[in-house]
Amino acid sequence: METLLYFLVWAGLIFLMMRFGCGAHVMGHGHGQHGGRHTSGDRDRLRWVPPETDTDPVCGMTVQTDKAKSAVHDGTVYYFCSNECRDRFEQAPQLYIGTQQPPKQMEHSHG
Repeated sequence: METLLYFLVWAGLIFLMMRFGCGAHVMGHGHGQHGGRHTSGDRDRLRWVPPETDTDPVCGMTVQTDKAKSAVHDGTVYYFCSNECRDRFEQAPQLYIGTQQPPKQMEHSHG
């Protein structure tokens, strides 16, 4: 009987620590969280919406982002008019980013 009482005391103590103490953060109950659930406002605030148009960093062409090819470099999304421009960018992105001047028009056709 003493052994059972011993384990019940420890189980109660661990439960209280997990619910209200340091374990509350692990369980999603700490720092003002509501039951560990995120509200819809949190999800909307974190949603990223791409611009309607952007400039291809390789050829300087304006592209519709919903139809463009894209690539991510250093956490930034870049949009391209063709697979060819995206491939050129992915081979050497340092050539196309980091400059304040618009890129020069390249002489190539997009098929």
